[in-house]
Amino acid sequence: MATEGVDQGKRRFLTASTTVVGAVGAGFVAVPFLASWSPSERAKTAGAPVEVDISKLQDGQKVTVEWRGKPVWIVKRSQATLDALPTLDDNLRDPASEAGQQPAYAQNPGRSIKPEILVTVGICTHLGCSPTYRPELGAADLGADWIGGFFCPCHGSKFDMAGRVYSGVPAPLNLEVPPHYYKSDRVILIGEDGGAA
Repeated sequence: MATEGVDQGKRRFLTASTTVVGAVGAGFVAVPFLASWSPSERAKTAGAPVEVDISKLQDGQKVTVEWRGKPVWIVKRSQATLDALPTLDDNLRDPASEAGQQPAYAQNPGRSIKPEILVTVGICTHLGCSPTYRPELGAADLGADWIGGFFCPCHGSKFDMAGRVYSGVPAPLNLEVPPHYYKSDRVILIGEDGGAA
């Protein structure tokens, strides 16, 4: 018989050793592969919430920050701007902001938590261009009834100072309002809702 003279103990040892070495080798291959599925530190940072100090923001001033690779605008609106917002309702596609472009806590005429502060993603809802901030009244190229807002130079879409889209322009939806909350009167955290949603 062929098994005569074969050391069974040695055979079991070699089989077990080969199994252990194979398992360790599989682990060395699997760990980097599985680790590649996790987001990189750069990706984690890009998606992280952004803290913004708004204490020095003046009426009519806009600050831009980046969150998740997108520009987010923070605009301080004057009382005159807030008073003018309802006068535009007949010119807007979605004046009540019913299209789900903002969290529930910003579902109001100013699309904001605090009326004077607008927080919106600065990307046109038509083809993704970045509109320009045009706060001046009666701009010659935008019409005598222009009371300030955002104008997309790519295809002519217009948005009011609440980020609501005008009727008759290519953009189908209002500008998006990202999740955010006030950590204090001076600081906004963009990217989290603070449990308010």
